[in-house]
Amino acid sequence: MTDLAPAPVGPTPRTGSVAAGRFRALLRSPSGLSGAIIVSLLVLLTFASYFSLLSYDPIAQDPPSRLLAPSFTHLFGTDQFGRDVFSRVAAGVANSALIAVVAVTFATVIGTMGGLIAGFFRGIPDVAIGGVTNVLFAFPPLLLALALVSVFDRNWFTIAVAIAIVYVPIFIRVTRGPVLSLREVEYVKAATSTGASRIAVMMRHVLPNITSIIIIQVTLSLSWAVLTEASLSFLGLGAPPPTPSLGSMIFEARTLVYIAPWTMIAPGVIVVLLVVGLNLLGDGLRDILDPRNKGKR
Repeated sequence: MTDLAPAPVGPTPRTGSVAAGRFRALLRSPSGLSGAIIVSLLVLLTFASYFSLLSYDPIAQDPPSRLLAPSFTHLFGTDQFGRDVFSRVAAGVANSALIAVVAVTFATVIGTMGGLIAGFFRGIPDVAIGGVTNVLFAFPPLLLALALVSVFDRNWFTIAVAIAIVYVPIFIRVTRGPVLSLREVEYVKAATSTGASRIAVMMRHVLPNITSIIIIQVTLSLSWAVLTEASLSFLGLGAPPPTPSLGSMIFEARTLVYIAPWTMIAPGVIVVLLVVGLNLLGDGLRDILDPRNKGKR
């Protein structure tokens, strides 16, 4: 969980020049550039699978072509059923990305609003939201996700919801701390004294000043969500067959690792690249957006 605090300054409008400047700064950051390249390549792979631009169907079986080594015809070889591993990896990335994006979107919206309300209004809302957060934090993330997934029917949406519930308390904690500081700064007090409603002040003057923190946390949470989804699939609680999943591909390749190692190496390397790429991108964004790093650039 990140530990960032916003600078106590008034809200400033976001302009195209500011966004362009931050994008150039991201490209100048070694970690940010590396993460952006890795993530961009995997996004292209995701779109290629989603729009059926690949040469092979990821679920089509071809027994005569089983366990073929990587070649120009099959870049990552084939598995025990003759399915093209490259196409299955691409489909697995697409499915993991869909689940991770939906999960983190839910967690971001619910967790950010919960943190805003708890930090800005204090009192009973803070106690109630803090109590729920503490209960969720009492369980290891993967164990909580396993418990939630096992209760509902297995499909990509229920898996995404389970992962979202796991990461909601992280966004609450990340948001609440900075809001506690921002509610005491002069421009927020001045806006309140003019007669504006507390909700309007919270949305117009507090939320924009924690946007950078939320963006960084979203990037890091995406990598954790990908890893959680892969772990659930490896344990047999991911999307049911024949839906390709990186975790289930690794699980199925356990018995083939000595005779067809590419069936395990390919999905394993892609999982690592997804997690590392998103973490590097998050580090680059933190270097750019964290006010405490302004003097270092």
